Amino acid sequence: MLDSLFIRIMKISKYLHSCLLFEKEDFKLLVDPGMFTFAEGLVKPEMFNDVSAIIITHNHADHLDTENLNKILAAGKAEVYANSEVKQELEKAGIEAVLLREGTLKIGPFKIEAISVVHEPLLDAPIPEMTALVIDDRILHPVDSFEEKLLQYKNIELLLLPIMAPFTNEIKIADFADRLQPKQILPVHDGFAKPFFVKSRQANYAAHFEKQDIKFHPLTEPGSSIEI
Repeated sequence: MLDSLFIRIMKISKYLHSCLLFEKEDFKLLVDPGMFTFAEGLVKPEMFNDVSAIIITHNHADHLDTENLNKILAAGKAEVYANSEVKQELEKAGIEAVLLREGTLKIGPFKIEAISVVHEPLLDAPIPEMTALVIDDRILHPVDSFEEKLLQYKNIELLLLPIMAPFTNEIKIADFADRLQPKQILPVHDGFAKPFFVKSRQANYAAHFEKQDIKFHPLTEPGSSIEI
């Protein structure tokens, strides 16, 4: 019984903005090590040299940084997974990737449900092909989307919620999570602001969701983590 409980434990670490590391059974899955993650030198690519696999969700610089991705891959043997648009961009940088199609697949011990979603609109910018993720039927990562179809995952255990972006505001962000009603929230996509402002906004969200008995995890330091 204790062994089966141990296998269910997953560690999730946040490395600035939308760079996330999922760890289970000695397997490390890295998602979206983008430009904002490495911009200030607080996080360095060699910190991820031992990752087992990498998923890139879409072709925006804050989620895809080919220069630092190449540095991560140079010292390890991680396999990269990406949708067709990202895959083409990676190939230009000499990076091979496994095509991440919509549907369910296994990556190491993780069950990944890949979902094609629409990126929220940006000023004078094309809409990229983007892939949201459901991990082990427990975690919803909508990436940069609040699409209605994601509400089918209502009451999911953990929502990775983008809390800052030029494409949205706090009212829309809170409304999406209010309707989804996850049990817990981990804030992401907040690498645009200085630390004091990130802490202020996270505290604001925490107070809002506490009224609904939704646990909000304020993670502000690079590498800070939770376990579920």
